[in-house]
Amino acid sequence: MPPQTQTKLGYTASRMMEPARTRLQVDVRRQQLLELGLELFGNQTYDELSIDEIAKRAGVSKGLLYHYFPSKRAFYVASVQEAARQLLEETDVDEHGTGPSPDPEGVRLGLRAFLGYVSRRRVAYAFLLRGGIGTDPEVAEIIENTRKALADRMLSRLSRFGARGDDPATRLRLRGWLGFLEASSLDWADNQTLDLESFLQLLVQISNIVLASILQPPER
Repeated sequence: MPPQTQTKLGYTASRMMEPARTRLQVDVRRQQLLELGLELFGNQTYDELSIDEIAKRAGVSKGLLYHYFPSKRAFYVASVQEAARQLLEETDVDEHGTGPSPDPEGVRLGLRAFLGYVSRRRVAYAFLLRGGIGTDPEVAEIIENTRKALADRMLSRLSRFGARGDDPATRLRLRGWLGFLEASSLDWADNQTLDLESFLQLLVQISNIVLASILQPPER
């Protein structure tokens, strides 16, 4: 092949790689900003933080920050969405087994994974569940969709053992369990009044009651 053609092909390949590298850099920088948003909004209120302070803490100009997020509210909402994504992703542990009923040790492992997430991501977890700009409907929708996704995931897995997805009482039991799990884990993360193993055992005991009520509901 003539040298000129080789040079031309090499130049074209290099140019083709540039957009991919640029997209990767954009994605990495955006993720870094979201991680910062979780930290900042998790430790300060929305009104306490200005765009100037956010940009300063991020080590970027306001113009670059606005390039990724058109407003402080957009940055806040995106941070809430990121907290929800992390919760769903990092607690997606399916250890119920495939026998006639959920494996007790599998239930324990799933709850341990959840508490591990709460310990690692305490600020992000509290920010997600306690966040909200007043009664901002977009933030409220993200939080509600997250709870619904968790309930749907549990229901899908429990359906292997006979849980009825069309039974309103089943969904209410799951939402009640999730409500307890949220409130108790937030209190535990804030105060650490119980060590992890003791709190885990408490959750296992209560989850066994909830599972029994779902899989062996009382006759009406």
